[in-house]
Amino acid sequence: MPTSSTPAGYDLVVVGFGAAGLSAALSFAEATEGRERPVRIAVLERAAEKDRGGATRWTGAFLRIDQERRLDTDWAEHVGRVSGGLADVDYCRTVEREAPGTLAFVEKHGVEIAFADFPLPHTFEAGTPSMTPPASPRGGGASIVEHLGAALESDPRVEIHYETEALRLTTAEDGSVDGVVVRGSDGRTRRLSGRAVVLACGGFEGNAEMLTRYLGDRACDLPLIAPGIANNRGDALRMALDLGADTAGQFDGIHAEPVDRRTTKADSVLYGFPAGIFVNGRLERFFDEGRDTWDNTFEHIGYEIWKNQDQEAYWIADAKTLAIPGIMNSLLSDVPPEQADTLEELAGKLGIDPEGLEKTVAEFNSAVAPGEFDPTRLDGKHTVGITPPKSNWATPLDTAPFIGVPVTAAICFTYGGVRTDLDARVVTPSGTAIPGLYAAGEATGLFYHAYPPATSVLRSLIFGRLAAHHAAAAQRTV
Repeated sequence: MPTSSTPAGYDLVVVGFGAAGLSAALSFAEATEGRERPVRIAVLERAAEKDRGGATRWTGAFLRIDQERRLDTDWAEHVGRVSGGLADVDYCRTVEREAPGTLAFVEKHGVEIAFADFPLPHTFEAGTPSMTPPASPRGGGASIVEHLGAALESDPRVEIHYETEALRLTTAEDGSVDGVVVRGSDGRTRRLSGRAVVLACGGFEGNAEMLTRYLGDRACDLPLIAPGIANNRGDALRMALDLGADTAGQFDGIHAEPVDRRTTKADSVLYGFPAGIFVNGRLERFFDEGRDTWDNTFEHIGYEIWKNQDQEAYWIADAKTLAIPGIMNSLLSDVPPEQADTLEELAGKLGIDPEGLEKTVAEFNSAVAPGEFDPTRLDGKHTVGITPPKSNWATPLDTAPFIGVPVTAAICFTYGGVRTDLDARVVTPSGTAIPGLYAAGEATGLFYHAYPPATSVLRSLIFGRLAAHHAAAAQRTV
């Protein structure tokens, strides 16, 4: 497709090639099909073509939906509850309303939604623990990038500008956004004029300065969960704030996940942790691994490892965990857990003190109360007399083989971002929409205190689509 030599003059400029940007560009193309005046669309991607897709390319992209493509009916209220009333629940209800139609849109373009068995319960179904197979695109987020990207590449009205970064927005005399100043791989800048601009270029996970500004101490210690988010430099936030845009979301909040630190594989998340225990570098337990289902605790564990445990933790389990059907499907690393016939041997493989590990495990084992272990539900099998407790799935670690994984916390996305209305228009603190400017995906702020998961890719697709529909309708009337 044309790149840096392409002249200016677009109906829509989309900044970002992830789920939000792809959805916006392709939805706008479809909404303007057949118009008498030729329509032109530009899509900007910081990365080279082979690395395109940002965070979307690397995620497994769980979807909090049922077989009919309906969003979990509890999700909007869940976000409201965990945010303490700070989150925009109407935004969440918009996600609920638009989920079926948006998923039909991506499926039409070849993205296959699969429902695969998972070994542990989740609360994606009306907030109730369930073993219902969770949904995700077959092939993960990469399927979204390749299928929607291919549709854009086949449309002669679309021009994709790789290795191009957005520097600043431009405005007309009346304050409406009318373009973007960009820099290409040659280092030169130029202006792309556009009747509308969609900011869909992620949060600021890849910008160490911004992370330190908002997160403070230890922000530099956060590895990225995938290489694509290195390009999430906070461009949307920076450019929108320059125009007086408002913000939303908790700016010192992040979605972090516990990952295997033995590998460089992207998205090497340890979801199966409720069946074992965590210890820190001092070989002390530091978290109630069974306080809730994995989906409601995994980011809290990630945050705790980063913020308070010096980015060092170890997951320890035994043969009873290995016996859970499909448990390895919850360990996404490409390196199998360390395995040994004794705790001493396991400690040696993990590089930790065997006496310290044996002492902590013995204390945990002696605190386990009677009861039946059932990994398919909140079984109430708990500990007594130790801190922190384990509220469910507490079984003695006493049966070889013993397994362990050294983990650290990796950042997935930032909570704080640009504020939009329900049409994805960027708004000022008064709620006034900035004409011609839209934002979608993780560039926009929503979450406070916790991220009820399996909705990040979904909300990106939905609000990219809403931005496109509003922009197309607005241009039809001009």
